[in-house]
Amino acid sequence: MTMRNNTDAAGADVAQAETACVNETWRAWLLSDQPHSRTQARLGCFYRTWAAFLENRLAVFGLAIVLGLVLMATFADVLAPTSPVVGGDLRTERLLPPSAAHWFGTDDQARDLFSRIVHGARLTLLVVALVALIATPIGLLVGTVAGYFGGLIDQALMRVTDIFLAFPRLILALAFVAALGPGIENAILAIAITSWPPYARIARAETLTIRNADYINAVRLQGASSLRIIWGHIVPLCISSVIIRVTLDMAGIILTAAGLGFLGLGAQPPLPEWGAMVASGRRYLIDYWWVATVPGIAIFVVSLGFNLLGDGLRDVFDPKAQK
Repeated sequence: MTMRNNTDAAGADVAQAETACVNETWRAWLLSDQPHSRTQARLGCFYRTWAAFLENRLAVFGLAIVLGLVLMATFADVLAPTSPVVGGDLRTERLLPPSAAHWFGTDDQARDLFSRIVHGARLTLLVVALVALIATPIGLLVGTVAGYFGGLIDQALMRVTDIFLAFPRLILALAFVAALGPGIENAILAIAITSWPPYARIARAETLTIRNADYINAVRLQGASSLRIIWGHIVPLCISSVIIRVTLDMAGIILTAAGLGFLGLGAQPPLPEWGAMVASGRRYLIDYWWVATVPGIAIFVVSLGFNLLGDGLRDVFDPKAQK
């Protein structure tokens, strides 16, 4: 029996040694200074970036929060015990404190707050994703065109950008929503319209530094059009800086959407939007604190997660921030 145990232990040690050897071989292949293919070079670059990112514990914590938001939004129907819009018995289930039956309590319409928070993650993720998808291409287009052509085109585009930057984002979003009308779709459009100017400024600054580079001049001498140069050679070099700024701005996007919802100009009842939930619960803040506090904490945690993730990405991708 003892001999069999010793044999099993020896076999386990051999297996661990082989696994460690394979891992070390892969690591050496990824970190090679002389990659033999583009695939090896790209995988090595990704591995170095990921390893540098993992060294920042706060950034990893922010990534965990964001991934938790994504998972919560994806599996909201499974995680939520009840409907987020249909309440229970108003006589017995209204404004109940947190308990085993209702983890976060209930609101003034006897709706389970945990279910509303979980389903509200979908709205938050929808707002962040759509604003990023709308505002980022606009900012990249305006910034790269202005930086590449310069002259009157640059002056005109940058003056329009300055006009948008002259107003606080929430005030400008309020003006657009007031003109378009309340609703989650109009709120997303208004936030996207007010979010693109910083991306344009970053893209313009990056374009100014590379538009006269040798490889850009070589492509231009080969007869490439301005559109091809901007789209194929300048935009890819600007994406990393813009993505960092977009990630950092996502917390502001969430707060702006929550502010519009708080004022009744964003998602309309009975949609479980966190800002609107805070607005409806502020009337009961003294006696039933959980109605407004729980969605406020959700806004705070998600905003913190995006800020930490954005700081980590900036430290990894921004050469100026690297020591």
